Amino acid sequence: MSDKVVTRFAPSPTGFLHIGGARTALFNWLYAKHTSGKMLLRIEDTDRERSTDAATAAILDGLAWLGLTWDGEPVSQLERAPRHRAVAEELVRLGKAYYCYATPAELEAMRESARAKGLPPRYDGRWRDRDPSEAPAGAKGAIRIKAPAGGETVVHDRVQGEVRFPNKDLDDFIILRSDGNPTYMHAVVVDDHDMGITHIIRGDDHLTNAARQMVIYRAMDWDVPSMSHIPLIHGADGAKLSKRHGALGVEAYRAMGYLPEALLNYLARLGWSHGDDEVMSIADMIAWFDIGDVNKGAARFDFAKLEALNGVHMRRMNDAELLDIFIATLPYLEGGPAIAARLDDTRKAQLLAALPGLKERAKTLVELADGAAFLFAERPLRIDEKAAALLGGDAREILRGAHAALKAISGDWTAEAAEAAIREYAVAGGHKLGAV
Repeated sequence: MSDKVVTRFAPSPTGFLHIGGARTALFNWLYAKHTSGKMLLRIEDTDRERSTDAATAAILDGLAWLGLTWDGEPVSQLERAPRHRAVAEELVRLGKAYYCYATPAELEAMRESARAKGLPPRYDGRWRDRDPSEAPAGAKGAIRIKAPAGGETVVHDRVQGEVRFPNKDLDDFIILRSDGNPTYMHAVVVDDHDMGITHIIRGDDHLTNAARQMVIYRAMDWDVPSMSHIPLIHGADGAKLSKRHGALGVEAYRAMGYLPEALLNYLARLGWSHGDDEVMSIADMIAWFDIGDVNKGAARFDFAKLEALNGVHMRRMNDAELLDIFIATLPYLEGGPAIAARLDDTRKAQLLAALPGLKERAKTLVELADGAAFLFAERPLRIDEKAAALLGGDAREILRGAHAALKAISGDWTAEAAEAAIREYAVAGGHKLGAV
């Protein structure tokens, strides 16, 4: 195995980059950056029914928005099918795998029999030692790996610890279907080996796959990568994360006005921590992250915490940088395109000048847009019912006087000068400051 760390993110393009996938990508990226290694990207597009080019584009777009860059070109698993087939056939030649000609009816009978005994469905190994010459004429066999019959397979996991699987539970699983297509279990191992992956970091829903995949590594006499199975993300109520909890695509978080850096900070803290540090920059996360420090237990997703953290990142951010991100995000925000259409150089300058005050009260870019609405409103302003009620009695007269007081400011137009002029006007006219 090479000394250089090589991780990979391997999404299936069946939908957007969801929040759990984004955190898996982040952990792979942080570990690669922390160790001066590489993160590769593989698109696991072997499920032709459900994989789409639009989903692949959405995943790449989501990663790019988050700033999670990968090394080299993305690898398509589908395009590597001939190599997966060649390895399966090589295993047959080595006597580590065999052709199985069991019919669908026979497999169903095995499943029924296991169910009746209250056992998990397993293949009974009937073709393991039979000669392929006994195969029915014209039948196309599937290739099954010879799993070890006794003992156990031990996964040395950097997050979960030592996890033991009795080999009798692994059975001789299929690595190449009878139509010549590889199974996911087999393709993943061949791809990880060929891509030189040294560290596999993925969700703990893959932990049982790890034992099966180790059977293939050992049969080929390949090095088994370091494994780290990270806990899944749950909702605030402890249930598995679903759409109602926030299991949305990352593009939804962009539309809700979250900063990429704040979202990454929040995701990093789901299952990993560094002392009492809540707020982290990207540089902090890279310097501090180690996969061995990830917790075993599931993390809970909490929108209120994400929002508060986003507000902290906005307030900490340099105004010019925040303005750039705000402008780049406008096309995705509700009402954003209308603001973008009116954002000439004058308004940009006004917005930049207003940012120190606006960002103190906003937790998201959506709230920032709401706060900045006065800069983009059509003049004269449309007076709504609430405003009309406030403008009864002496209100218009008071406003007229305030307008004159502000107009009379000489020298620099600053918040302090404006406040002093209004106070002076209120005192002179015997008005309460609040009324003005």
